[in-house]
Amino acid sequence: MMKGNNERTLTKAEMEIMNIMWDKGEGMTTHEIIDEYPEPKPAYSTIATFLKILTVKEFIRSKKQGEGSKTLVFFPRISREVYANRVMKDVKNSIFAGSMKSMLSFFAQNEEVSEEDLEEMIEMIKQTHPLAPPSMEGSRM
Repeated sequence: MMKGNNERTLTKAEMEIMNIMWDKGEGMTTHEIIDEYPEPKPAYSTIATFLKILTVKEFIRSKKQGEGSKTLVFFPRISREVYANRVMKDVKNSIFAGSMKSMLSFFAQNEEVSEEDLEEMIEMIKQTHPLAPPSMEGSRM
């Protein structure tokens, strides 16, 4: 079943929880997630509510910590890379009419991108894109 766009994206608060879980790289309890927040720490009930929402949205799953335990351990069901890819495709398609060129042009013009960063990005594209011409040693763009 295709999820609506709202269910496929994360709110700022949900993204904070997902970043904590992605950074940790292993299952976490509600208390462990709260421990990763700076002061003032959010209330247990607040994080528990967001974990329920993330479970319904199918971003995380949970299992009991041990046999007979009531404590749940939460695990991401989607990697940061997969989520970033999904979001960037949505941005490209919805804001830039599917044009990668328009999207990259926007960022190049509106972000403070150094010449060094641009050169590194061009080299990355040349190395990873099958149709890019081979890099020429000593030449400048």
